[in-house]
Amino acid sequence: MTAPDPRAEPRAFLEHLYRAAVHRALPLHNTAAFLPPPPKGRTIVIGAGKAGGSMAQAVEALWPADAPLSGLVVTRYHHTPPRPAGPPQRIEVVEASHPVPDAAGLEAAQRILALTQGLTADDLVLCLISGGGSALLTLPAEGLTLEEKQRINRELLNSGANIGEMNCVRKHLSRIKGGRLAAACAPAQVVTLTISDVPGDDPSVIASGPTVPDASSCADAVAILQRYGIAVPGAIMSLLEQGALETPKPGDPAFAGQSVHMIATPQQSLEAAADAARAAGLEAHILSDEMEGESREVGKVHAALARAVAHRAQPFARPCVILSGGETTVTVRKQPEGTPRGRGGRAGEFCLGLALALQGQERVWALAADTDGIDGVEDNAGAFVAPDTLARALAQGMKIDAYLGRNDAYGYFDALGDLVVTGPTHTNVNDFRAILVL
Repeated sequence: MTAPDPRAEPRAFLEHLYRAAVHRALPLHNTAAFLPPPPKGRTIVIGAGKAGGSMAQAVEALWPADAPLSGLVVTRYHHTPPRPAGPPQRIEVVEASHPVPDAAGLEAAQRILALTQGLTADDLVLCLISGGGSALLTLPAEGLTLEEKQRINRELLNSGANIGEMNCVRKHLSRIKGGRLAAACAPAQVVTLTISDVPGDDPSVIASGPTVPDASSCADAVAILQRYGIAVPGAIMSLLEQGALETPKPGDPAFAGQSVHMIATPQQSLEAAADAARAAGLEAHILSDEMEGESREVGKVHAALARAVAHRAQPFARPCVILSGGETTVTVRKQPEGTPRGRGGRAGEFCLGLALALQGQERVWALAADTDGIDGVEDNAGAFVAPDTLARALAQGMKIDAYLGRNDAYGYFDALGDLVVTGPTHTNVNDFRAILVL
């Protein structure tokens, strides 16, 4: 695909880089090398995540037509890709809610756990795991209701906790996460294929690690709940404090002979975007695929770097593209009674922080978007920032500080026509950020 001219069409060029990153992470391009041969017995496919539907389709397309194959995968609402023409579907794909779990996710988790019953050493379980699986594969611990789990999840999402902290809590309040799903599959062979959406690509964090050992503890979960002031029912807190909700640990024989393969990662997607930029004649610099922190603050740091490049050609010479990934967080600010609640996600809030700190810096454009095509719970993937962003907003009477104050990135960039809208991409390797300095 020919890249748009970055000087004539900076926005189209940045969207081209985003598409290159997403394309690199699509399951059909990455799955074949990691599929084992068909076993003597059955092959069951189970899994969860925003890429679940496309991962299931990839396995179906690549699995021998004469080899038995069945199973169930759960993905987010409206994230099942169109079914290609061909044989009848062998892996069922169902949809549920993300980022807050719902009854459909609960039913899917129950059905997936039921599929593990009666497996033998001759059977193979292919587990397809991608980001979003924590909410989609919900099976609360005994004594915890779905409604309580939903509340805890919402409070975690709004607390500013990072993904590792959130998933530590989720593991210990679940009957299926934190390695419990793999333990239920024994003695079958379990091969996990995963797409990373977390800093560091730790498979125990992706979707709360349903098929890998968990090194965190009940005590860790208690500390996180206390740190962010999140209440759980007294009986559940007592079980956590007693260690009664502990997860399977490294070295547990339930994981003997099991394997985990990372089929797509944030770093690979950033490298694909960098290659696309270089093909267009620009230098490309990847800062990191593991950036964390408050989205608006990460935006300000990126702005300082872009301004240094624009003013002094340091630390990079211009023209260039600066790329980064990871998973930032948004702490939702409390608003006065009656104040409309803001809309937006991590990518949009990053763009607010970036635009505010750039202060209309000439020669700098930026795009930030989630690689799954959905920024938080909205219908946009992210947003676009240009040198005239603040000026155009002020011409409409919009002050960026007010929008930051109520976490309303969606409202700000929607009014400017600068939302990036892609629809679900059917993969998920987390945040994508690209800054163009000409």
